[in-house]
Amino acid sequence: MDDEGPTRLRRDAEANRQRILTAARRLFSETGLAVSHNDVARAAEVGVGTVYRRFPRKEDLLLALFEDQVEQVVRLAETAGARADPWRGLYVFLEAMLQMQADDRGLHEYLLGSQAPSLAGRATERISPVVAELLARAKELGQVRADVEVADVALVPVLVGAVLDRTRGVAPDQWRRVLALVMDGFRPPAEGSLPGQPLDPAQLEQVFTSWKGRSA
Repeated sequence: MDDEGPTRLRRDAEANRQRILTAARRLFSETGLAVSHNDVARAAEVGVGTVYRRFPRKEDLLLALFEDQVEQVVRLAETAGARADPWRGLYVFLEAMLQMQADDRGLHEYLLGSQAPSLAGRATERISPVVAELLARAKELGQVRADVEVADVALVPVLVGAVLDRTRGVAPDQWRRVLALVMDGFRPPAEGSLPGQPLDPAQLEQVFTSWKGRSA
């Protein structure tokens, strides 16, 4: 009985946290970074003080949402890796990543900010090993050309994401067509090999940072 009160308080606190995150995710995805603590409190049906106690700064709230999104991407990669057809798994994984980018305007704006390098590094550490395993399986089955590396796959959201940003207000689904064209380049060719070498981790981080800066 002595633990019943503290346990219930912990449950209530976690429930409030999830309500805040759910409300914030919806608001940021709909309207971008202009959302305030008051807006989130109203949408979550909690006091604004509760939001401030959990997330004193807007950046704290956005970081929590980003970390949730990284976990979601990791789960998508793991689900893709479990598919019997690794090529289809790779395609569906990249398509789902880009769909997340298209749907979540707020987090996309956040990723264009000064925190981009550290966030990109954090996400890459979690996601790259899963993608590497998926890519290796696809190569073993001859579905992907042997000289494609994880860094090449990582550039797909940069390439297609640029199209997504520029066509959002004109033809919102155009990025799907471009993704299909890019993925065709991963297929084994009859002859020849890719020019140059894949980017190393430091170069890839520079690309992510400069791409986000130019987009902003």
